[in-house]
Amino acid sequence: MSRVRSTTTWRAALAAITVALAPAAAAHAFLDHASPPVGGTVGKPPPEVTVWFSEPLEPAFSTLRVLDKDGKPVDRGDRKPASGDRTAMRVSVPPLAPGTYTVKWRALSVDTHVTEGDFTFRVAR
Repeated sequence: MSRVRSTTTWRAALAAITVALAPAAAAHAFLDHASPPVGGTVGKPPPEVTVWFSEPLEPAFSTLRVLDKDGKPVDRGDRKPASGDRTAMRVSVPPLAPGTYTVKWRALSVDTHVTEGDFTFRVAR
């Protein structure tokens, strides 16, 4: 076999391996959607905030907080998985006054990848 053909075969094999491993590398728990919606405005204060992710979570190592405009936690600290859905977690909140709230999350997916982020929602006056 010529050296050119050998190099081409090697590169093709390397490309195939890279493609085969790509789905495993993409298995992070990214925020999919939330209630209240990301950046949304609700007319009535929600009793809880629920976030859904693209992958199942390790609930013991995932967090969810709701903060007021000053960065003070306003949730009840009772974060837990949403019943029957390993991709979601929720936290209850007391009746929220009108204003903007920040939801901070940290998600550890079952494949041990960590992602984190935040978003806001608004309770209308």
